[in-house]
Amino acid sequence: MEALTDPTHLHLLLNHFPTIGFMIGLALFVVSIIANSDDLKRASLVIFAGIALIAIPTYVTGNAAQSRIADLPEVSQTLIETHEGLAFLALVLIELTGAVSWVALWKHRRTRRVQPATAGLILLLALVTMGVSARTANIGGEIRHSEIQSAVQPTSPVGALGRTVGNYVRDTPWSWIACETLHFIGLSLLLGVIGMVDLRMVGMMKGVSFAALDRLLPWGMLGLGLNVATGMLFFAAAPGQYTANPAFYWKLVFLLIAGANTLYFSFDATWTLRPDDEAPGLSKAVASAALFFWAGVMFWGAMLPFIGNAF
Repeated sequence: MEALTDPTHLHLLLNHFPTIGFMIGLALFVVSIIANSDDLKRASLVIFAGIALIAIPTYVTGNAAQSRIADLPEVSQTLIETHEGLAFLALVLIELTGAVSWVALWKHRRTRRVQPATAGLILLLALVTMGVSARTANIGGEIRHSEIQSAVQPTSPVGALGRTVGNYVRDTPWSWIACETLHFIGLSLLLGVIGMVDLRMVGMMKGVSFAALDRLLPWGMLGLGLNVATGMLFFAAAPGQYTANPAFYWKLVFLLIAGANTLYFSFDATWTLRPDDEAPGLSKAVASAALFFWAGVMFWGAMLPFIGNAF
């Protein structure tokens, strides 16, 4: 149990998922294109979207692991900084691929096909992301495994990208304020749309058609994207403020479950129902759980300054 509550141990548990999971998703997506199988395409798109969720705690726990080993004499600071910079770039690419994959899933539910241009874009993003993720994982392994270290310690053109971006956000007054503004705009979009969908699912607003709410979903996902992007900028600017705060980890737990819950509705058949129709019992249960978990995300986010003494 102690290992599951230690960010360093959690990073060791999670850090294989972005690379291996993305490899599986990419292989499945290539097979789906060759076989012209929409079912395989959907499965691979779900994997990409799921990896985008898992990549968030993988990245943030990596910062906690870094603080634990940074002062050890046998650990190379060059490798740590190179790994950190590539990890930030990999996170950006994974989230971008996951976002485009979700849009493709949303469109597939409406048109019953993945457009060739969309499939090509996802394939390109996935190939680039796979390359960066594999390189990130390889350098991460070298940090504590001297037997696989090369004679010349590797560097990358992006350098300590996460730290550079974070320092800019922290040291530029207007950027933090702008990120806060975008964060709350994203939160309003996300909870406004998702809240209406979930309330309609559980039986309220029966005069509203599910098809009308379906058209709003991309705006909700835009809000989620703004929240994730600005949240990661906050984290990059002051990682120690978050890695020492238990409220932050609870927020991540609720965010991951709420995100997976929302992904479920990409396959739900309720969207074909007419106004005044009742949603199935399973859809009501999932929507009720979504309301609870999104409320939990807001609660733990609000508790960040008051729990853990990190702010």
